[in-house]
Amino acid sequence: MTTVVVASRALRAQFFVLGVMFATWGVHVPTVKGHYGLGEQALAIAMLAGGAGALLALAQAGRVVGRWGPRSVSAAMGLLCCAAIASLLVGQAYAALLAVMLVFGASGSLLDVAINTEATEIERLSARPLMSGFHGMFSLGGMAGASLGSAAPALGLSPQAHLLLAAGLGAAVVLIASRAMLPVPEKAAEEKHPLSLPRGPLLLLGVLAAMGLIAEGAMYDWSVLFMKQERASSASTAALAYASFSGAMAAGRFGGDWVRARLAPRRLMRASGVLAAAGMALALALPSAPVALAGFALVGLGLSNVVPVLFSAAAQVPGVSSAHGIAAVSGVGYLGMMAGPPLIGLVAEHASLGAGLVVVVVFAVFMALSAKRAMRA
Repeated sequence: MTTVVVASRALRAQFFVLGVMFATWGVHVPTVKGHYGLGEQALAIAMLAGGAGALLALAQAGRVVGRWGPRSVSAAMGLLCCAAIASLLVGQAYAALLAVMLVFGASGSLLDVAINTEATEIERLSARPLMSGFHGMFSLGGMAGASLGSAAPALGLSPQAHLLLAAGLGAAVVLIASRAMLPVPEKAAEEKHPLSLPRGPLLLLGVLAAMGLIAEGAMYDWSVLFMKQERASSASTAALAYASFSGAMAAGRFGGDWVRARLAPRRLMRASGVLAAAGMALALALPSAPVALAGFALVGLGLSNVVPVLFSAAAQVPGVSSAHGIAAVSGVGYLGMMAGPPLIGLVAEHASLGAGLVVVVVFAVFMALSAKRAMRA
């Protein structure tokens, strides 16, 4: 078995662990809220601390990954990310929670850049598309983490026991998998300047990533509520909104490399935007729960390969190291992910949730129209 094949399998394990960690945090948001006695505003500030940590880390991610290499950074940040998850319910002080969230956001974003940088190198060495499959493992990890979290009470696991179990298993996988990663030499190691605001092609790629993540976040945050409020669905039917979207996204990512090998990036981005816009428009236009679920699945398929394609493109921008390119696009994407939920919530408060979700249609159309220019640059 070649070194590249072994490294590819190890990297898939890293993407899986990152997905599990993010899902574990998501499952325990209500637990954290109750443990610390938080209101909605205080909980939002804690989430914002995680986003702030991510942005601060991304400002130096290119330099850090370039200096130490993806293998070392993924090992260190993976362990730190798992430690932060294990520490979510330790203590009662709100300030301690803010510190944990800051570390979680920073370590998770650095791990994200490190493993995506390694993914672009493995793609290059393999001479075939692989990025979508790697991101599919992130989606699969998210589904596994959420499933374990929902099953934990039935298994007799307390919230703290579940956090320790998930973090412990994740840390073990990180330690083993990081040893099999490639020692990727990065030109960024010679660069002394920190990441500045992206310009030109990187800015456009970052804007498209932000729009894709806003649309993705809208599905995760608002689809279930949309089914209950706008389509008068039962709780069990409404829960299928999340399942239909995330399941279709995972399937789209696992099949994405096959598609990327046959479609040029600009055509795939254009088709992705059109499919996501059509799915969301279908869900909003027809007052039918089954139609809405089908629409959400189309949105998941449409968005599934947006981030993999954009990250691959960011790693190939001339004159920029892969780590810096991915960090720049990730940074703008994180800004969009943080701004998206409040934007949709503001529109929903003054109009309706359906009106707020029109944002998804608008952004998906913009991605389709901008695909040629972004991929050409």
